[in-house]
Amino acid sequence: MSWRWLLVLLTLILTIASAIAVVKSRQESRRLFIELNQLERERDELNTEFGRLQLEQATLTDSSRLEQFASSQMGMIYPGPAETVVIRR
Repeated sequence: MSWRWLLVLLTLILTIASAIAVVKSRQESRRLFIELNQLERERDELNTEFGRLQLEQATLTDSSRLEQFASSQMGMIYPGPAETVVIRR
């Protein structure tokens, strides 16, 4: 076999290897793009849920709501003047 045919065969093998590497790279790029889209969607859903939870927390920690819960569910009442003690330093 002459050097010329050997060079042509080597070029053909390297071209095929390069084409396979390009295909694998594009496939990996597509897979990562799909995964990125899914993660962005999940992030958006979590941000929405976080906003709802913050709103719920603000509602539950409202002082009038806490006062109502303490009096109706726990039977708590404000102490009278005779039961109040002021401590001074």
